[in-house]
Amino acid sequence: MAEAVLIDLFGLKLNSQKNCHQTLLKTLNAVQYHHAAKAKFLCIMCCSNISCERDGAQDNCELETGNGLSALLKEFEIVSCPSMAACLYTIKQKIDERNLSSIKVIVPRHRKTLMKAFIDQLFTDVYNFEFEDLQVTLRGGLFKQSIEINIITAQELREIQNEIETFLRSLPALRGELTIITSPLIPDIFIHGFTTRTGGISYIPTLSSFNLFSSSKRRDPKAVVQENLRRLANAAGFNMEKFYRIKTHHSNDIWIMGRKEPDSYDGITTNQRGVTIAALGADCIPIVFADPVKKACGVAHAGWKGTLLGVAMATVNAMIAEYGCSLEDIVVVLGPSVGPCCFTLPRESAEAFHNLHPACVQLFDSPNPYIDIRKATRILLERGGILPRNIQDQNQDLNLCTSCHPDKFFSHVRDGLNFGTQIGFISIRE
Repeated sequence: MAEAVLIDLFGLKLNSQKNCHQTLLKTLNAVQYHHAAKAKFLCIMCCSNISCERDGAQDNCELETGNGLSALLKEFEIVSCPSMAACLYTIKQKIDERNLSSIKVIVPRHRKTLMKAFIDQLFTDVYNFEFEDLQVTLRGGLFKQSIEINIITAQELREIQNEIETFLRSLPALRGELTIITSPLIPDIFIHGFTTRTGGISYIPTLSSFNLFSSSKRRDPKAVVQENLRRLANAAGFNMEKFYRIKTHHSNDIWIMGRKEPDSYDGITTNQRGVTIAALGADCIPIVFADPVKKACGVAHAGWKGTLLGVAMATVNAMIAEYGCSLEDIVVVLGPSVGPCCFTLPRESAEAFHNLHPACVQLFDSPNPYIDIRKATRILLERGGILPRNIQDQNQDLNLCTSCHPDKFFSHVRDGLNFGTQIGFISIRE
């Protein structure tokens, strides 16, 4: 049973002819009869413009309330916006506020493929959609079953994407201004930084607002994440068309740019100018590496597994082997991560950190000792030959615990499965 029901009247002319209103009344009555008891959200979508133009057609959406419609419409929330993108995004917000995921869309057959294309861009696999045909009035003024259009051309898809992008660009930043944390260790020949959670458009509480990763398990669609990334690129000064994220597998595999890209990897290195590489983090450490002498850089994602597997030194070794970097020239900056105040592991897993150095573990004799993955990373880097003065893991906001600071950072430990993601990024200026 659908948790939400959406009736698509966008761009349809609902004139005052008796048969038109009788058919609409019949549809609304059926929805109320079948869904009102269990559905938590009943919605009608229509256009607020005097004319809504698509595919060369201009149709006035006049939702008159005579002939028994007025009382019935009180059971429905009417979302009226100037564009399809605005309407569906507004409806998505209302669905997310209620934490709903099963949605029935009652849509004219000739608009079903178009509706699905918009939904594909604005929703993720968290949501389950079913579709039902709606009889509509076309230009002749009579209700009839329209012909379903099954194909969206590449040009039409691009127009849909452009409409969505334009709308998302118009949205205000949430939770304050966009903030980028930088390190004085990294010279100005590089563009680099670590993001926080402020200044983006993601509105879901655990993703708000500068979430930079979309997946099938989260409610933030790629379009929203791309808009957040666009705002970051503009603020930091890099080209988002040449932006690459790691493909996390909690391992020590490194992609050396220019070679074949692996299926998954927790580190990237490059010496290509103008290419921005990024490591994800939401308790795990996003690490940035820079060699100003050989003009090479790298990033790594270090969770507890990756830390023990040596992903940080694997990135360093890749830079040495590929670009001829020297250990004494490489600087390493650890981005914000969960602290030993909030991160625990079962004792058998904590033992490996204790063996690395006892200072990495607190309350080791407890069933779930507290782990300091930052200290462990520094120890491994120093043992690998990185100069202690060339490692920054303190100062500014870099050493704040992500779990302890919900105003600044996302956290998987704190927020659960629907957590947001911040990044550490670096590029060589062109």
